[in-house]
Amino acid sequence: MKSSFERDAAFALACLVPAALLGGAVFSQFAFGLVPCEMCWWQRYPHMAALVLAALGWMARKGRGGDAFIALAAISLGISGLIGAFHAGVEYHWWQGITACTQTTKLGNDPLAAISAAPLVRCDVAPWSLFGISLAGYNFLISTSCAALILGLLRRARRGK
Repeated sequence: MKSSFERDAAFALACLVPAALLGGAVFSQFAFGLVPCEMCWWQRYPHMAALVLAALGWMARKGRGGDAFIALAAISLGISGLIGAFHAGVEYHWWQGITACTQTTKLGNDPLAAISAAPLVRCDVAPWSLFGISLAGYNFLISTSCAALILGLLRRARRGK
C-alpha cells in the first residue's frame, strides 16, 4: 500500500511540476511581458521533455517501464534546474554566460523596422525577482528539489515491494 502511494505521488509530481513551471513561464511571458532570453528557452526544453516522459510513464505506470520513464522525467527536470542555476549565476554576475543572448525576430515587409522594434533580451539581467531570487533561481530551487523528491519517492516505492 505504501509503495503504491509513493509511486503515485512520484508520477503526479513528474506530471504537475514541469506543467506548472512551463505554464508559469508562458503566463509571465504573455500576461506580464517577460520575454524569455536564450537561456530561459534552454530551461524550458527539459521541462517539455519531462512532460512527454511523465506522460509516457503515466501510460505505462502499471509495469516497471513506467518507473523508468518517471525517473527520466525527474532527471530532465533536474537538468532544467541545473541550467537555471547556471543562468542565475549569469544574472548575478558570478560568471559570464556562454551566449550573446540575441533575440530573433520575423522579418516582415520592412526588415529594418522589425529589427528596430524587436525587444533586446539579455541573459545577464534578471527581468524579475522576489526576495532577491530571479526566475532562473526559482527554477533551480523548484526543479532540482522536485527531481530529488521524485527520485526518492521512486526509490522508496521500489524498496517497499
